Amino acid sequence: MYSSSMLVALFALVNSLPGALGGFSSTATGNIAIYWGQNSANQVGGQQRLAYYCRNTNVNTIPLAFLNVIRDTEMNFSNAGDDCSIFPGTKLIKCTQIEEDIKTCQSLGKSILLSIGGATYSEGGFSSPAEAISWADRLWAMFGPVSNSDKRPFGTAVIDGFDFDFEAVAQNMVPFATRLRSLMDSAAATFGKKFLLSSAPQCPFPDRANNDLLQSVAFDFVSVQFYNNYCGVHTFQFGSPSQNNFNFGTWDNWAKTVSKNKDVKILLGVPGSSSAAGTGYIAGSQLANVIKYAQTFSSFGGVMMWDMSQVWANAGFLDSVASALGSTGGSGVGIIPTIETTSLPGSTTTSSTPVVQTATTWVTVTIWATATVNGPAATAKSTSTTTLWAESTTAISAPTPAAGLVNQWGQCGGNGYKGLTSCRAPYSCVKLSDWWSHCN
Repeated sequence: MYSSSMLVALFALVNSLPGALGGFSSTATGNIAIYWGQNSANQVGGQQRLAYYCRNTNVNTIPLAFLNVIRDTEMNFSNAGDDCSIFPGTKLIKCTQIEEDIKTCQSLGKSILLSIGGATYSEGGFSSPAEAISWADRLWAMFGPVSNSDKRPFGTAVIDGFDFDFEAVAQNMVPFATRLRSLMDSAAATFGKKFLLSSAPQCPFPDRANNDLLQSVAFDFVSVQFYNNYCGVHTFQFGSPSQNNFNFGTWDNWAKTVSKNKDVKILLGVPGSSSAAGTGYIAGSQLANVIKYAQTFSSFGGVMMWDMSQVWANAGFLDSVASALGSTGGSGVGIIPTIETTSLPGSTTTSSTPVVQTATTWVTVTIWATATVNGPAATAKSTSTTTLWAESTTAISAPTPAAGLVNQWGQCGGNGYKGLTSCRAPYSCVKLSDWWSHCN
């Protein structure tokens, strides 16, 4: 018989596996968020489509940049917008490729947020709290769980939340954000899925553009821009117990004493290359020292980078950041942690097939973990509602398909894929996008 303390420890082991349940984690310190959509590196031919970047297992959170006009609901995704159409009589774009890619990314365990604002945002907010609340309702109808809204830019795809990137003071943003928070929390209770709210203030504290929001609204994480300012990562003093300019400690104090969510995570925001910001870029080897220092603060949750095109043009930078965070990911695609049909005394055998909720994009995965503690191995179970795909090098039982066949939900095709292509009966290979096909 296994002791209750052993089982508790095993449950903790399963629930702490890095990336095992996919997407942003409020309890992890290795989150990596990278903005996509602006092609700020001006790559020849433009940035790749969203699903291309989701194949990298180091990245778990992607804010789409940007919804830069709220009241007319205009979005700008650089060359990715070339594949979008426009709803008649509006400036609102309809992007079927991004719709497809959001679903693909979520199936790969990524959290996809829509970032509102950006450097070109110039509306100045809302004329009244009532207008702010009204627009929060409209945006939630457009991008949240499918409603009766006839204008949804991403069709049936449902984003995982919103990010705020306001770089100038805007009026009545607190009622706007509070309403979005309320709508997301209500939906979470209905759909069994956590929706995220984040902000990207600049590092001078208090941040002039976002101070009211940061004092009044419960954010899940805050990606502080430690660049283009005197407090950027480039001012970090290696080996010094105190920092004169680099002020992660100040933001940690905000998280513990001011934030409405005392479990809020702070991401270390950095430029993805030397051309991504005026000041603040440092090489991965130097950044590792800053990350090590930031990890001493309990609010530290990982790293944010601007932006995807810059990071991909800067060979080795993402891998060095992931290494500093302790990640073991890379450019490959993760695997489903398959359920092992082993039973504890008094328990029953569980099917190894994940339970798919066909009305949504989320699945329930039951994971078995095995550990040996001074004797025979003990096994514990953890059940969570999450996206389908997960990744981890931690020992999770994931049997290799027999006779060269792919199990249900396993990858069987896609651009650049070189693995098995035949599905175990009765499943067939179903194409979800140019980048992803799976057995179903």
